Amino acid sequence: MTGLHKRINSRLDKAIWEYHMLNDGDCILFAVSGGADSMALVTLLHQRIHIYAKELRLHALYVDLGFDGSQEERCKQMNNYLQSLKIQVTTLKTRIGPDAHRESNKMNPCFLCSRIRRKHIFKIAEELNCNKIVFGHHKDDLIQTLILNMIFGREISTMTPKLEVFKGKFTLLRPMALVDEPMIKHFIEQQNIPVIEQNCPTDGNSERDYIKSIVYQLERKFRGARNNIFYSMKNVKTDYLL
Repeated sequence: MTGLHKRINSRLDKAIWEYHMLNDGDCILFAVSGGADSMALVTLLHQRIHIYAKELRLHALYVDLGFDGSQEERCKQMNNYLQSLKIQVTTLKTRIGPDAHRESNKMNPCFLCSRIRRKHIFKIAEELNCNKIVFGHHKDDLIQTLILNMIFGREISTMTPKLEVFKGKFTLLRPMALVDEPMIKHFIEQQNIPVIEQNCPTDGNSERDYIKSIVYQLERKFRGARNNIFYSMKNVKTDYLL
């Protein structure tokens, strides 16, 4: 095991223990998008899941968004990889992507795409009697979401590492909430883990991508800026807010 692998495992362990994410007997649904983040997470958790709790049931869900006519190949690649990890997988072939990018919705395709995909995830989780749903969001996602919500939502909030929804019916988990995105990218390359791109036309041109570039510009100018933004979410002084 490389030094990078150990550092990621350490941060994964810290998030899972600190936020009490997993319990004996949980039924877990991995929401696997095919991107580097979710592919790294499903690989890492597969290796260590027995450490966190007993008698866990694991299932993965891949929702293909339906771009560019390569749907069959993407689903086949995902099935092959997850089956090699001995993880049961459900693949859904949809047209969420093209529908969300219609001319009538060109201003906000990401919001609609994410919303419909979430509906599929909750539906499958219910059918499989899963009580926990795992997403691959990482530390940089939380930082970017904070800034996006301030700019576009007029609120100070982000994605949380653990969140109960539908009156506790499901618990959403983000075990990589403490892992930096560059670490994940290096790990994927180092371990030769496949990445299955959805080929979305908005990739690289979204509001999130723009905020991401600004945060990294700040990091280059002011060393430690990303970490400082992240840890400011644990140091909120409400007496000095409106």
